[in-house]
Amino acid sequence: MAERICPPWIGYLLASPLRRLFENPEKMLGDYVRPGMTILDAGSAMGFFSLAMARMVGPEGKIYAVDLQEKMIKSLKRRAAKAGVSDIIEARTCNQNSLEINDLTGKIDFAVAIHVVHEVPDASNFISEIYSALKPGAKFLIIEPKGHASPEGFAATEKAAVQAGFEIVDHPKIKRDWTVMLVRNT
Repeated sequence: MAERICPPWIGYLLASPLRRLFENPEKMLGDYVRPGMTILDAGSAMGFFSLAMARMVGPEGKIYAVDLQEKMIKSLKRRAAKAGVSDIIEARTCNQNSLEINDLTGKIDFAVAIHVVHEVPDASNFISEIYSALKPGAKFLIIEPKGHASPEGFAATEKAAVQAGFEIVDHPKIKRDWTVMLVRNT
């Protein structure tokens, strides 16, 4: 498992403001994130998307940022404090077998897993945990990099999502990425 996980030093590259040139969180997520929402960022790393979503949901919203690596979460907490959104973001460390989000069952309005599903050892369990956290009618966006996830691997991710109870509602167009928008119907 460890060889599949993004090392913390790459997290600094992923958190760079230069990343906005090719992955702008507001453009990528702006159609889905609204003020006051409660959002789960599963595999948040150092919070590149979490920080942007915190600004988007505003002071009435909440972001639950979850990552396996303590170094990533510590950096996210520092970055959130510096950005003035630490009261909006709750950063958590999970373990390799569970997101440890049972306390969020039925509370999440929107969830994202950006460039992370290909790293988890059990995608079915990961997706099922997110399904349980979502409110009925809530959406879940999965984005996987084409350089790390094969077409077959992404098809398996979609199949696992459908088996968990999700319905596929869209494939948003994002350059260099496989994407699927899912909805929890019940």
